[in-house]
Amino acid sequence: MNLAEKIKNDEILNTIAAEFDAEIYLVGGAVRDFLLGKITYDRDLIVCNEDARTFSQKLAEKFNATFVPLDEVNKIYRLVFKDKLNYLDITNPVGNSLEADIKRRDLTINAVAVNIKTGEIVDLTGGLNDIKNKKINYISEQNFIDDPLRLLRIYRFQATLGFEVVPELTEIVEKHKKLIHKPAFERVIYEIVKLFGGNYAHQALLAMDDAGFLEEIFPVMSDVKKVPPNSHHHLDLFHHSVETVRQINEIYHSAPIEVKEHLEEIAFGGFPRIAHLKLAGFLHDIGKFSTWTIEPDTGRHRFIKHDDTGAKMALKILKDMHFSNKQSDYISLMIKNHIYPSHVMCSPIVTDKIMLRFVRKMGDNSIDNIVLAMADRLSARGPEITDDIVENNISSLKKLADFYLSVRNTLKPLPKLLDGNQVMKILKIKPSPLLGEIMSALHDAQSDGIVMTKADAVDFVKNYRLKID
Repeated sequence: MNLAEKIKNDEILNTIAAEFDAEIYLVGGAVRDFLLGKITYDRDLIVCNEDARTFSQKLAEKFNATFVPLDEVNKIYRLVFKDKLNYLDITNPVGNSLEADIKRRDLTINAVAVNIKTGEIVDLTGGLNDIKNKKINYISEQNFIDDPLRLLRIYRFQATLGFEVVPELTEIVEKHKKLIHKPAFERVIYEIVKLFGGNYAHQALLAMDDAGFLEEIFPVMSDVKKVPPNSHHHLDLFHHSVETVRQINEIYHSAPIEVKEHLEEIAFGGFPRIAHLKLAGFLHDIGKFSTWTIEPDTGRHRFIKHDDTGAKMALKILKDMHFSNKQSDYISLMIKNHIYPSHVMCSPIVTDKIMLRFVRKMGDNSIDNIVLAMADRLSARGPEITDDIVENNISSLKKLADFYLSVRNTLKPLPKLLDGNQVMKILKIKPSPLLGEIMSALHDAQSDGIVMTKADAVDFVKNYRLKID
């Protein structure tokens, strides 16, 4: 099926072509996706001989869609359809010239236009050839200077499409990489999360690093790169981190449907869990450099409490980047607990009670945490790590995941027997790390069935304090 036929088979585009007189071009990602045989719900239209606002309002009325002005200065409007799935972005061409509009775009693969009435294809930049050859190519170096976010979009598209970035474009990124700090943080976050949501995120991260661009986004990688392979890790820490991203993606694609559905859940700012989990996987070992020691007698590399250190570092990094509290807290939680599932399943005797304690602690994030632990294990195959160690670890983690899936719908939230203010009053203490420690221990005791009533809780916190003192 050719491009014109695909547009005819698109109910929305076919209706517009048949019922409206304007000269209308489909352009950008929708054209690319049609050519790649992908389903698309987000269509960009350029209307050449009618005011974009007037035209958009006519379409909104026709389709009973919501009209949203995105940019009145540049005349960019969005229609949100009732199904909340289909979108139209509509604008007039820059300078009233279709050619000028196309040539100001970021990448050739996003610059092919097609007249939705006649099927005429307008390819002024070689985009059709680049799509065919799976290349990410540029139109003009100046376009990246005009909007530096496009530097990051290069790798977002690589992550989602798996295309190769042409060497000349890598050179442009290396030359202008410092400009990425200019765009609004909301736009940068959007591209980062879209990148990590792609099936080829690991490839994009390596390509960003080749251009010297990755550390502009994540400066912490400068220290991560200093940690070499060791007896447990066949890769240096940076490549272990990238490999963890790849393994999360592999686990996700081979997972049972209920696991996939959970990871596809839109949970944080309009993005799926899986994108955030892969970002957590990329950052999960950032605490290792600052906790790194080498035992003088054995030469063994140790990273004591790197999980806790890394979680605190990630929280600061993400908040400084203006990620939302929900996004930052989730990623920090994953990092803090990335070793936890394996520790649970390494108990001499693994009982339902032990696994239930894990489920109670991690709640809705149980599957995410288990997937991260699996990916971490599969990404660390140093000389001391035998195939049996890996297979046993993965098998036990699958058992934990199966247990969670079997009990998740039967669990009721634990009652809150005491809050922090009550504990401070009972123990005559002020807000402190000690309070957090006691509240966590109380929660674990409830999960284990040791504490059942408010009286039990009061006795528990008093005795806990006595043990510390």
